[in-house]
Amino acid sequence: AINYMDRQTLANASVRISREFGLTQAQYGNVEAVFGFAFAAGSLVFGWLADRMPLRRLYAWVLALWSVAGFVTGFVKSYDELLVCRTLLGFFEAGHWPCAIRTTRLLLDERQRSMGNGLLQSGASIGAIITPLIMQALMTSELGSWRLPFIVVGGVGLLWIIPWFVLLRGNDLRPTVAGPGEAARQTGGSFAEVIFSRRMLVVFFVIACINTTWQILRAWMPKFLQEGRGYSETHALGFNSVWFMATDVGCLAAGALAVWLARRHLSVHAARVLVFAGCAVLCAACVLVPWLGQGWLLLAVLSLAGAGALGVFPLYHAFTQDISSEHQGKITGVAGVAAWLVPAQIQKLFGLLADRTGSFDLGLALAGFLPLLAVVPLWFFWGKSKSSSP
Repeated sequence: AINYMDRQTLANASVRISREFGLTQAQYGNVEAVFGFAFAAGSLVFGWLADRMPLRRLYAWVLALWSVAGFVTGFVKSYDELLVCRTLLGFFEAGHWPCAIRTTRLLLDERQRSMGNGLLQSGASIGAIITPLIMQALMTSELGSWRLPFIVVGGVGLLWIIPWFVLLRGNDLRPTVAGPGEAARQTGGSFAEVIFSRRMLVVFFVIACINTTWQILRAWMPKFLQEGRGYSETHALGFNSVWFMATDVGCLAAGALAVWLARRHLSVHAARVLVFAGCAVLCAACVLVPWLGQGWLLLAVLSLAGAGALGVFPLYHAFTQDISSEHQGKITGVAGVAAWLVPAQIQKLFGLLADRTGSFDLGLALAGFLPLLAVVPLWFFWGKSKSSSP
C-alpha cells in the first residue's frame, strides 16, 4: 500500500505539476519513463540481494529509501529535479517486489499462492484508493499545494519500519514444506539454466504486456479524465479512488477464482490461465473508450478494464513462483527489467501520441489489447508440471 501511495502522488497531481512546470504530454510521459528505467535497474540489484540478504533487513532499507525519495519530491523546483526524484523513487521501489514475492513463496504452498499473491497485490490498490483522498484533503486551490501530500505520504511510509521490526522475527520467513512435485524445483538448476529456460522467455513476454497496460492506465487516468474528458479535479480524484477499488476487487477475485477452480476439475495451470484470459478480455474493453464521452458508461468500462488489468498479476506471480525457489528473488528482479523497460518506452510514445493527436483515446485502446497477447504463450508454451494436477 505504501509503495503505491508514494507512486500515485504524481499521477494524482499530474495536471497541477504539468501546469506549474509547463510540461507537454511528452514531457510528462518522460517523467513516467525515467521511473520505469530506474525500476528496471533496481529490479536487477534488489533481485540479486533478495536471494542473499535477510529479507527482514533488506525490505526495511528499500522502503525507507523510497520513502525519502518521495518525501524530497515535495521540495523540487524544476522539471530536472522532478526527474531525479522520480528516478530515485523508481530505483528503490523496485526492491519491494523481489522481497515481497520471495516472502510469499516462503510462507505459502503452491495451491495457496494465487490467493496469497492477490492479497499482496491488493495492497497496491489500497494505497492507490487512499492517495486521491489524501490529495483532496491536503491540496487547496493554490497551484503549488500539490507538494504537501508528497511530504506527508513519504513521511508516513517511514513509520512502517517500526511494526515490521517489532512484530517480525527472522524465523518467521522460513520455507513451507514442499508440496507434491515441488521438491524438484527447490533448486531449479543453475541461474543460467533458469534464466534461459522456455518458461522464463514466456515470463518476459507476459510481464512486458501486462505491466505496459497497467502502467498506462495507472499513470494517465487522472490526466485522461481531466484533460481528455473535461472532468474536474475533484471528480477525477474521486473516480480514481473508485477505479482502484475496482482493481482491488479484480485482483482478489482473480486469485480466489483460480484457487477455487484448481480445487474442482481443473489443473492448477489451467485454472490460472483461464482466469488470466478472463481478465485479459476485461482489459480489452478499453477499445470502447474512443466512442465514449462523459458519463457512467465510460466510467464503467474503465473500471472493468482496471479490474482485469490488476487481476492478471497474482496469476503472473504464481507462474514465476513455479520456476525456482532458490532463485526466486533473481527471477523477480530479471523479469522486472522486461516489466519496466518496455512500459517506460511506451510511456514516452503514449505522451507523444497524445500530443500529436490531441487525444488519449487511441493510446488507451491499444494498451487494452496487450494482456490478450500474453494468454497465447501461457497456454501453448508454458508446459506441464508434475504439481499441476488438482
